[in-house]
This record gives sequence, structure tokens and C-alpha cells, in this order.
Amino acid sequence: MTDSKRIVLSSDHAAIALRQTIAKHIAAQGWDVVDIGPTTPESTHYPKHGEAAAQRVASGDFRFGIILCGTGQGIMMAANKVKDVRCGVCSDTFSARMIRQHNDANMLSLGARVTGEDLALEIVDAFLSAEFEGGRHGTRVDMIKALER
Repeated sequence: MTDSKRIVLSSDHAAIALRQTIAKHIAAQGWDVVDIGPTTPESTHYPKHGEAAAQRVASGDFRFGIILCGTGQGIMMAANKVKDVRCGVCSDTFSARMIRQHNDANMLSLGARVTGEDLALEIVDAFLSAEFEGGRHGTRVDMIKALER
């Protein structure tokens, strides 16, 4: 079982600065942050970065993952192809709380070209502070897991 405060971050080239800001923000809150890059602005492919972070979450080495690209959509789609990953792209704090409380999401995706820095940090905080409620939501998450088989 993973350390409950361990989190992996990744992005494509469009989101390096916001990813690094998020990494510093959550490290200051006591999270063990592993940033797997990239670190240079050359164009890169978001699917490989989404998958890399998702594989680490699915392995159990990390409790959560935060991934970013220009819109958050493409990298989220790639991450969700990895078994045992439930990732949602969020542009507001309500959705970030709900994907944790109702969907037991273990990854959050953000769009660096559509979400400002202050709002992105609020979204991250909402995601990380929310807890899965279980109950009827657990039944629904089990239904989602069954689709992976």
C-alpha cells in the first residue's frame, strides 16, 4: 500500500510552468511530490506523459496523480486507458471535490491554457482535501471498474 501523502505529477510541454507551481504548492503542504517531467519546452506528446503518471498510480506506488496539458482533456483520456485509474479533468473546485467524493478519482487533470494559476491551486486543494464517501457511490465505482474487465 502506498504512502497516503505520495503524489506523482506530469504534463506535456504546454503545462510545465503550472505543473511546477503546483508541485511547490503541494510540497509545502507536506505531500511527497515526484515530478516526472518534462523539464524542457520542446514539443512532446501528452499521451506518454499521461500514461507514465497513470501507471505509477495504478501500481500503488502513489496515492494520487496530477497531470496537465493545454486543455487537460487529451492527457486525461490517455491516463484513463490505464486499468485502475479514474481521472477527471476539472476547471472548478466543485467538480474536483465531486470526482473524489463520488467517483473515488485517483488522478486530477488540469488545462494549463484554460485555467489560471490561482484557480488551478484551488482546484488541486479541493481535490486533495476531499474523501471518497463510499456507500452508493462505491457501487457505482465498482460498476466503472467492471468495465475494465
